[in-house]
Amino acid sequence: MIDSSAFQGKRATYFTLGCKLNFSETSTFAKMLQQMGVQTAKKGEPADICLINTCSVTEVADHKCRQAIHRLVRENPGAYIVVTGCYAQLEPERVAHIEGVDLVLGSNEKASLIQFLSDGFTNRGAEASYRTEKTKDIKTFAPSCSRGNRTRYFLKVQDGCDYFCTYCTIPYARGFSRNPTIASLVAQAEEAAREGGKEIVLTGVNIGDFGKTTGEQFLDLVKALDGVEGIQRYRISSLEPDLLSDELISYCAQSRAFMPHFHIPLQSGSDTVLKLMHRHYDRQLFADKIHLIKQAMPHAFIGVDVMVGCRGETPECFEETYSFLQELDVTQLHVFPYSERPGTSALSIPYVVADKDKRQRSQRLLELSDQKTQAFYQRHIGQQADVLFERATRGRAMHGFTSNYIRVEIPPTDAREEYDNQLMTGRLGDFNHDKTALKWIR
Repeated sequence: MIDSSAFQGKRATYFTLGCKLNFSETSTFAKMLQQMGVQTAKKGEPADICLINTCSVTEVADHKCRQAIHRLVRENPGAYIVVTGCYAQLEPERVAHIEGVDLVLGSNEKASLIQFLSDGFTNRGAEASYRTEKTKDIKTFAPSCSRGNRTRYFLKVQDGCDYFCTYCTIPYARGFSRNPTIASLVAQAEEAAREGGKEIVLTGVNIGDFGKTTGEQFLDLVKALDGVEGIQRYRISSLEPDLLSDELISYCAQSRAFMPHFHIPLQSGSDTVLKLMHRHYDRQLFADKIHLIKQAMPHAFIGVDVMVGCRGETPECFEETYSFLQELDVTQLHVFPYSERPGTSALSIPYVVADKDKRQRSQRLLELSDQKTQAFYQRHIGQQADVLFERATRGRAMHGFTSNYIRVEIPPTDAREEYDNQLMTGRLGDFNHDKTALKWIR
């Protein structure tokens, strides 16, 4: 039995590291606590509850998680500190021994956050408790459709992964692939529409694997969501190339609300490295998918994940990746260096890339990414476009995105609060000062 009075008058602060899925889940945690009477602490105001949602995709991410925990403990003396997310699942004992941490929740347990908090308030002790399950026992699906302090909603449609790529710990942190029903997801999208939401981003760990639990298909989910009245835009956050079907591309090209915007993880443009990674495709399949998207939607924005410096990536393999991406009609590269993860099979690959070489390779790809993004933006200058604007932080330019994910800015002097969450038609002007957005001309 949950004692709601224990939550009354309390203030909470939230800190999220990692992917869009984590941000979506944190927003849902905040909503759950608000329903119990907990207010969100204002900036600089000490909190009674601190929730840190962690990431563990790299060693750097682990380090940032520990830093965030220490900082929140220091800034909120006496607060009840809860740590969840991938790092909490993978290293629960280490997290539990950080001074000030009260509760560590794994992937199965975070769905019962309120119950664990209620019990913790009553039985708060000197040592942190941690509740985590082994990968094979992670079966809970915690629903999440929330926007937090953002304009766009993030709808969690899937969790977990069955792929076990050699460099990755996410399946151990998130468990095997699982999903709710299409009907339940449509109901959440309809609720977002009633709350005034206009755009929803579909999130998950391996979204294209949707249907493992229910026997349904991702394409059927897309079609069902496309029919939800009030939602004017959908974006698919990330889709494995081998799960990006030709039928899905064809449907998105003519759909009512699914935007011409794709994010597709490549990781490497070398077939040698892709085999070492245990990826489920080769570079030819990836290139074929890009060409098919561009045939159907020439103006589509295509983002690509690329990992540099993984074990086995010789200089020749990296040059293959660079040349492949240089010729490919993609818009932006999300570049990140390989990080050794304990327990992964990649550690048995003998060829190790020096940190200096990782940095140099990353820099080359980031420069290539800037060239491609700016060229894509340049082609759209002067065109009319519908932009969904988002509330700006104080002193920053208000921004929004076109259907094909071009970032558009309104300077602070011209921005209006009523523009937030509004689709507005205007002309795309020249680049802003740092060439990260185009100016909006009404």
